[in-house]
Amino acid sequence: MEVLKELALFSTKREGEVATILGLVGSFVVSLFGGFDIGMYILFGFMAFDWITGIILAGVFKKSTKSEGGALSSKAGQIGLLRKGLTLAVVIMAHCFDLLIGQGNYFRDGALLAFIVNESVSILENLGAMGVWIPPIIRKAIEILKDKTDAEEKDETDS
Repeated sequence: MEVLKELALFSTKREGEVATILGLVGSFVVSLFGGFDIGMYILFGFMAFDWITGIILAGVFKKSTKSEGGALSSKAGQIGLLRKGLTLAVVIMAHCFDLLIGQGNYFRDGALLAFIVNESVSILENLGAMGVWIPPIIRKAIEILKDKTDAEEKDETDS
C-alpha cells in the first residue's frame, strides 16, 4: 500500500513539472508569433482545414494535383506540412520586423492576411475539385482579398 502512495505522489509531482515546462514553452512560442489573436486562430484553423481537405481530395476522390494519379502520397503530405511550417516561420519573421520598427503589428498582420487568403484559395480549390458548390459571395470575397494582396505585393516590388 505504501508503494502505491509513493507512486501516486511521484506521478503528481511529475505532472506539475511537465505542466510548468509545457506552459513555459507554450508562452515562448506564442511570444515568437507576437501573441495569439484572431488572425493566428484563423490561420491555424484554415491551415488545418486545408490539410484535411487535401487528404480527403487525395484519399477519397483521388484528384490531388500534388501526387501521381491523384492519390495519397506521403511525400506530398510531408512537403505540404513543411510549407505550412515555413509559412509560420515567415509570420515569426514579420513579427520581428514589427519589433524592429516599433509600430504595432503592421508586417505580421499583413503576412497573416496574405497567408489566410492563400489558405482560403487552396481550400476552395480542394472543395471545388470534390464537387462542392461554393457560393458566389464567398468566391467573390476571396477574389477581392486575393486581388488586394496581389496589389500590395506589386506595390512593394515596384518601389
